[in-house]
Amino acid sequence: MSAVASHTAPSAALRFARGINVGLAIFLVLYGTIAVMQPSYFEVEGFLNFLRRAAPLIILACGQLFVIAGGGFDLSMGSLVTLTVLGGSMLAGGNPENTWWTIGVLYLIGLGVGLVNGLVVTLLKVPSIIATLGMLLSLNGAALMWSGGAPRGYLPENFRALGRLVYRDVPVTGIMPLSVLILIGSVGIAAWLLHATVFGRQVLAVGDNPRAAELSGVPVGATRVLVFVISALSAVTAGILLGGFAGVSTAVGQGLELQAIAACVIGGAQLLGGRASVTGAVAGALSLFALFTLLNLMGLPQPLRETVQGLILIAAVASSAWRMRRA
Repeated sequence: MSAVASHTAPSAALRFARGINVGLAIFLVLYGTIAVMQPSYFEVEGFLNFLRRAAPLIILACGQLFVIAGGGFDLSMGSLVTLTVLGGSMLAGGNPENTWWTIGVLYLIGLGVGLVNGLVVTLLKVPSIIATLGMLLSLNGAALMWSGGAPRGYLPENFRALGRLVYRDVPVTGIMPLSVLILIGSVGIAAWLLHATVFGRQVLAVGDNPRAAELSGVPVGATRVLVFVISALSAVTAGILLGGFAGVSTAVGQGLELQAIAACVIGGAQLLGGRASVTGAVAGALSLFALFTLLNLMGLPQPLRETVQGLILIAAVASSAWRMRRA
């Protein structure tokens, strides 16, 4: 018995490591190419600035990972990002005194969106891809009606500081963007929830076999609702950071939900649930953002970037399906 166990454990660990290293290897190759073209990326400050810009996508990928691990998809993330940015500018109205209660309201909106998604999937038995597609359309419509179809108002400086503030004269690193600190906290919470709590094991169990999980006492309905809440709250966090980077735009969240899904799959997450790694999702998001950065440095047009993004998503899904067949 012990011989079999000792043989099985390294095998599982090796498969886990391979799932992470694929995304990490891709990122290292792409980032090395970027650094050759722009040597400043070899410096610590250059890498931290890269992380600062990649932070929203990484946070989105971590939130999407919980839904994928539980056997679903959340297509409403990008539209919720857009609603966060537009709604933040409308609520705050450029007044710094309105920033904190505005952020509180935005998180309440995110909580509501997550609860609706989860309850529709759980109680009405609507497939998650359909439920969240409907939410995507609803949120886009709400954002456009609220803003009148064009950006209105502007975000106060203390709101935008969450995305673009950079602390100077920091020991060792020289600088430390506030968004990187938010990123570290968000990834740490996600890793703790998925890999070190009973809830994380329940999510993976529901994604692997919901019927077996239910028979073993796992609260399947509550678990599914919670993963959509986590996804929605991560979208609000990403929207707050993106508002700090680029200001108010009606297209700020366009396509981000597909990028988050692709990042998770590149990082080794299994579509339809049962296997996921926060480290892998982070590596996948870094790889995807490094590719976009490289395409920008090469001066390639936006349509080509979207084409490449689509091809990456197809390849990532095909790779996940191939891994499932082998398993």
